[in-house]
Amino acid sequence: MTLILASGSASRAMLLSNAGIPFIKIPSTVDEDQIKDECLLRGFTPKAIAMRLAEAKAQQVALANPGMVLGGDQVLQLDNDLISKSPDMDAARDLLKRMSGKTHYLHAGIALCENGQLIWSSVETAEMSVRPLTDAFIDRYLDEAGEKLLTTVGNYMLEGLGVQLFDSIRGDYFTVLGLPLLPLLGKLRQLKVLNP
Repeated sequence: MTLILASGSASRAMLLSNAGIPFIKIPSTVDEDQIKDECLLRGFTPKAIAMRLAEAKAQQVALANPGMVLGGDQVLQLDNDLISKSPDMDAARDLLKRMSGKTHYLHAGIALCENGQLIWSSVETAEMSVRPLTDAFIDRYLDEAGEKLLTTVGNYMLEGLGVQLFDSIRGDYFTVLGLPLLPLLGKLRQLKVLNP
């Protein structure tokens, strides 16, 4: 069975490819902001919001396509706030200043659906401790990394220059990249989508 990835994320696709999992990409078109707003109104935790977004993406694509569908999403929690992608470089600069010297949490949700029915979902968390950042470093970092950072929540890619922001990281590397791969592989083997 070929897995369907209900995400346009390049990093999720790369992780699946590198793990040797055959898949096709059919990105979901759910309104993520609307789902986040509804979840916040209902008092969901950031962790629960990440799982709800993953489930919504998987269910939407699974209703229109036969097969096993994987949805994934990631949210960043700083203090008690849910942080979204920065709309421009000025906002990215402001967020990096706010994250300086603090710990934030990346919650990565994943969900599997078949025929529109949720089969399984999970969420993993990584604890990310940002070192104290000078204004000069932030300016240099944004200049070197460029606007590609605006495609990521938190304005960093750990596999690139973003690693220089951190003092310590607790959690799974794959979770930081937005796809908790080890629990997913275990579930796909259990469901016989992958060979045991």
